[in-house]
Order: sequence, then C-alpha cells, then structure tokens
Amino acid sequence: MLPAFLFFAIIPIAMFMAASFGAVQVSPADCFLLILNKLGIGPAPEVSPNVNYIFFQLRLPRVIMAVLGGAALAVCGCVFQSIFRNPICDPYILGISSGASLGAAVAFVLGWNVFVFGVTLSALVTALLTLALIFAITRGQHRSTYSLLLVGVALNFFLSAVITLIMVLHQESMHKIMFWTMGSLANAGWSEVMIVALGFITIIFALFYISKDLNLIQLGEETAKTLGVNTRRVTMLALALSSLLIAIVVSFCGVIGFVGLVIPHIVRLLVGSDCRRMMLYSLFAGAVFLLLADTIARTIALPSELPVGSITAIVGGPYFIFLLLRGKREYL
Repeated sequence: MLPAFLFFAIIPIAMFMAASFGAVQVSPADCFLLILNKLGIGPAPEVSPNVNYIFFQLRLPRVIMAVLGGAALAVCGCVFQSIFRNPICDPYILGISSGASLGAAVAFVLGWNVFVFGVTLSALVTALLTLALIFAITRGQHRSTYSLLLVGVALNFFLSAVITLIMVLHQESMHKIMFWTMGSLANAGWSEVMIVALGFITIIFALFYISKDLNLIQLGEETAKTLGVNTRRVTMLALALSSLLIAIVVSFCGVIGFVGLVIPHIVRLLVGSDCRRMMLYSLFAGAVFLLLADTIARTIALPSELPVGSITAIVGGPYFIFLLLRGKREYL
C-alpha cells in the first residue's frame, strides 16, 4: 500500500485530469494555470471566457464534490463495518438514503426543484427525520446495534415502497426521481461544495477522535467495556455522526451505492483492521474512486450523462458477488 502522504499528491493530479475531460476539452496544464491565475500568482492561459466559466463554475466544483462525497462515504463505510463487525456492511444500511430519497421525491412532485436547495433541503430534512425515528424506536435500555440494524432495514423497505408508490402515481416526475436515486453530481456548485465541506471536515475529525474506541469495539463489546470504553455511548455517537454525514452527502449528490462497501473492504485487506489506518486510506481511496466514476459517467456517453451510481454499481456489484462466490459466508 502506498504511504498516506503520496495520496496527497495523487488526489490533486487526479482532480486536474478529471477537470480536463468533458464535452469541452481543457488541458491539465491550462487547468493548473487557470487556478494559479485565479490566485493571482501566475499568467492567464490562452483560453476563451467560455472555457474559464466551464472550468470554475461547472467542472471544478463538481470535481471537489466528487472528492468530498467519495471520501465521506468510504469513511462512513469503515465506521459501520467496525461497529457491526461485518466487513461487507454498507453505510446505507440504516435507511438514511431511503429517507433522503423520499424527501427528494416529494420535492420533485411538488415542484420544489425550481427553488435553490429545494430538493436538497427536503432530502436532508427527511434523512435526518429517518435517523431520529430509528433512534426513537430503539431508545431505552435494550438499544443495541442489532436492533438498530433491524429497524433500519425495515424502514429501508418501507420507504422504498413509498417512493415507488409516488413514482407510479406521479409518472411525470418518475425520470427525475429515478435519476436522483441513482446519484448525480451534475448540480454541484460552490454553495453546495461549501456546505458539504463544512460538514465533512467537522464530522471526519470527530470520527478520527473516537477511532481508538472503535478499534476496541471491534474486539467485542465485553472486551471493550473491560478496557474502559463506554460502548453504548461510542456506538451511538459514531452511528449518529456517520449517518449525519451520509445524510448531507446524499441530499446533495443523490444515492451513490457501493462506495462505502467496496472501498473499506479492499482497504481492510491491504492495511489491516486498525480503524484509524482504515479511515485514513479509505478517505483517499474513496475520493479517487468516486472522482474516476463521475468522470466516466459524464464523458462515456457524450453529450448525454449517466448517473454516477450506475458506474459505482457496475464495479461494486460484481465485487460483492465475487466475495460471495469465494465462500465468505461468515460476513453475512
């Protein structure tokens, strides 16, 4: 596995390469010069104002959103896999994504998508309400990861059924809802990037802070308790923080599956199960993975665009089946 500091170099290079691809080609060198000129420390490249607009208002915010979203989903995947002690646990397992999808579906049906943050705000509110409902149902002395898992799965099925019913009853909005539920970074702008970045930085630091306790929880709740860890408090805090970050990402990017499943699992095989190392490497690997997937999604079928979730599913689905074919029944 590459040293962590090398990823600091890989990610900017990958971002420049991704920003150069599209219907309008912009060379990586011009991308670099455009940024330097924007910072006032370099000459202006010989590009048209149209290219300047495309790069700064469309490409760059989208590339940054892909990096933030991929990193967030991968880190949340590490947290969920550590808490549930299941190497193929998905961060969407509690139904947060379905809650966000329901809010987005309602927004499309009611026409709120014409307003700034209309769909995003609705999706974020319903995602957070779903999280609150899960904790409310499982509150009390008997709350456990097992009960959280069962309630989350049940809500996932229920909310998915409601979304399907909405699409059947409002077929004029079906295409928009389906495209959103498969994930898209097409609407990423600087306002959206700033909000996601703020939530990402705050929550990621908090998760890294409790990563030592998460390592002990992986050994078993009884073992962690004997070592002085308040397992119930740490578990609920980690799940709440991760679910909040998932809600933020999903509300801006739609549902992008398999990033939080595949990336942490591969990283675990490469660097071991130490939670802090897993989170660090998953952060970088998830960012690069989603950046690559989004670049393919918006360039492979020009002038049309594919949902980025379809690209991640094409990679993640076969990998998941591969794990099953290898007979890893102990993960299920």
